[in-house]
Amino acid sequence: MPRVTIAGGSVGGLTAALVLRDIGCDVQVLERSSTALQARGVGIAALDATLEYLVTRGGFQPSAVCSSTGWIRFLNRDGTVRYEKEHKYLFSSWNTIYRTLLSLFDADRYALGAEVTGFSQRDGTVTATVGPGSRIETDLLICADGVGSAARARLLPEVKPAYAGYVAWRGTLPERALSAGAREVLGDAITYQVLPNSHILVYPIPAMDGSLADGDRLMNIVWYVNVAEGAPLEAIMTDLDGVRRPISLPPGAVAPATVAGMRRDAGDLLAAPIAEVVLGIPEPFIQAVYDIEVPRMAFGRICLIGDAAFAVRPHAAAGTAKAAADGWALARSLVAAGGNVPVALAGWERRQLALGHSLLARCRDIGDSSQFTGTFRPGDPRLIFGLYGPGN
Repeated sequence: MPRVTIAGGSVGGLTAALVLRDIGCDVQVLERSSTALQARGVGIAALDATLEYLVTRGGFQPSAVCSSTGWIRFLNRDGTVRYEKEHKYLFSSWNTIYRTLLSLFDADRYALGAEVTGFSQRDGTVTATVGPGSRIETDLLICADGVGSAARARLLPEVKPAYAGYVAWRGTLPERALSAGAREVLGDAITYQVLPNSHILVYPIPAMDGSLADGDRLMNIVWYVNVAEGAPLEAIMTDLDGVRRPISLPPGAVAPATVAGMRRDAGDLLAAPIAEVVLGIPEPFIQAVYDIEVPRMAFGRICLIGDAAFAVRPHAAAGTAKAAADGWALARSLVAAGGNVPVALAGWERRQLALGHSLLARCRDIGDSSQFTGTFRPGDPRLIFGLYGPGN
């Protein structure tokens, strides 16, 4: 099996590293961050592909890394139930999944502070430049460097992020900070409220340390709000130091006036249990919503996976699952091709491109139905989370 170098040590890169190691590849992961990764306040729906390695090979039960909810519930502005249905979801946090995957990988094969700054191919070998000048020879370079992928910019300079027309307010609040009434409404459900050209959802996730004990969990919110491109987007995405952030403003970086405006809207528009969460979050943050779609994922002995290839709107809750699925599919293709990298990548690319295009189109349709066309409806089967389709 080939030598594999993975640029990017997030969830997608780690999953690929683990499954490729398990089929006999000599794998190393190069992560540009100098410290272990952490994403504050990011909850995720734990789909099957996200959990597959932890459950099938890591020896974990889903209940060890996920909270669970039994209901999908939509509230009216006055707090009454507009729609509800029994449906089980598993939720986790990016931090919990990342830390658990990292614990299963070889520490000496995961390098922090190692940024891939360039690469070239010749005679069946990839040469990756790391930092200012060191070089690594490898048989396969997997670029898992995320939504702002430098590798994608180098390989596909014509591909640019397409702003969706809205941002997501995000944040978390410890469950114990809520009133008993709010905890009763929100604790066992993913809870939505549909607003004109907007919607918000709330669900419980593990605490920052992974705890799932009663009261320790965090209530995670995602509130989609339209912001026009141009001056309005420039203003909201400029941090306290006057720096225009391209993708997200982290906790503590959003201008106080912007936070105050969001909180006024929350008090005016949201059902009381949901507003209680939003108003209690000490440092809400913002992520601009983009579509990124690539025509290719394989380039000789180099490939793009996860958000480096397709960045999809969060409405199917499948971005993390898609990144993991890319790694699993690559391992299967390498086994089927007897370790022949170009042959494996050819078949793998066809399948993963089809999945990426399909998922992006589905997420775009859901997002537009909420934010622009007014066709986002409680109980619509399109809204069930899934990687390959609603509920799948």
